[in-house]
Amino acid sequence: MTSAPIKPAVSSPDRIQSIQRRTLAVLSAAQIVGGVGVAVGLALSSVVVDELSGSTVISGFAGTATVLGAALLALPTARASSSGGRRSGLALAYVAALAGCAISVAAISLRSWPLLLAGLVLVGGGSAASLAARYSATDLSPQGHAARHLSLVVWASTIGSVAGPNLAKPADQIGMRLGLVEKAGPFAFAALAFALALVIVFGLLRPDPLKLARDLDGAQTGKPGRTRTIRTAWETLRTTPMARRALIMIAVSHTAMVSVMSMTPVKLHHDGSNLDVIGLVISLHIAGMYVLSPVVGWLADRAGKVPVLVLGMALLLGAAALAGTAGPRVWQVTTALVLLGLGWSCGLVAGSALVSESVPLDRRPAVQGLSDLLMNVCGATGTIVAGAIVGLLSFGALGLMVGIMVAAAGLWLTAVWRTARP
Repeated sequence: MTSAPIKPAVSSPDRIQSIQRRTLAVLSAAQIVGGVGVAVGLALSSVVVDELSGSTVISGFAGTATVLGAALLALPTARASSSGGRRSGLALAYVAALAGCAISVAAISLRSWPLLLAGLVLVGGGSAASLAARYSATDLSPQGHAARHLSLVVWASTIGSVAGPNLAKPADQIGMRLGLVEKAGPFAFAALAFALALVIVFGLLRPDPLKLARDLDGAQTGKPGRTRTIRTAWETLRTTPMARRALIMIAVSHTAMVSVMSMTPVKLHHDGSNLDVIGLVISLHIAGMYVLSPVVGWLADRAGKVPVLVLGMALLLGAAALAGTAGPRVWQVTTALVLLGLGWSCGLVAGSALVSESVPLDRRPAVQGLSDLLMNVCGATGTIVAGAIVGLLSFGALGLMVGIMVAAAGLWLTAVWRTARP
């Protein structure tokens, strides 16, 4: 059954452009608010798990639980988007995050670290929503603008990522004044942030960008209960080599970034750096990830997605080389972490835009969901493997292995790209 014809007033280029500007503004606002929820909730998660369990080893599962949650929720979010539009998919992810925060508050009150880890899995819905939002920005993008529009939503994450951790302490103090136990306040505050993001998306993301794009394209919406997200994604990837390459590069970029970033605080601590220095290095790394993303998006649209992906691999290679040979030199580690963030930004922005442009509109949510699933699984695996490498060998060995991985990926992409060019 075909979609009903779009009214001329709605389908006119000026009207679509206006709707897209509104869509980007709404998604950016949700990213800022939801980003605060993610950051403030995670700022103390490992510390709380450590206190409740009495085990530093178990405390490491706090971050793993959230990443795992983002991975597990990627496909349900994509399925909901495919059947009900972007608003439904994002709402599902934010509702999961909101429920996770409520469970976390209860777990801290009951002093139950297993329950807290269960809550943190659902809190990963906030990250799933953040990743899905970047794809939502491309549904109504005109030809040659997908990377730019996507990068603006990615950039909005900067505000929440930077502001969130600084709000953890005030939120804890306010929570205790309201009768919550110590360290439950940040999760209650995160719940409010996710609730506000839910209201923004569900109330203001109208018309739904994916539904409107499908109507304009004449594509059919997947039927609820019959959409097999993984099967649809794999079938699409088998016949779309460029989308396969983009997914691989996103996964490699994220694995390289998470692997080095996760072990850098440990390396700096062992070298004698204090918490202020470690915090500054990580802050500059986050700035590298997000602040220049609009520039990366512009470059990807102008120069091409594949060249920017290759540039990202080169930046990640440079970061791995600098980090692995830094020794006790903090300035070199800092430079490496900034380059690491920039390389990740190139991989995420250019790769995600290439996925959106390479896949038919009616199959995009499925492929995008699989992309986010693989990205988060690779991130979680990267942290575990990186810890083992540093523990058994050294931080320098980690830099070498990451460098080999990204160099191989960059050379492979360059080779297949040149072969595929006319």
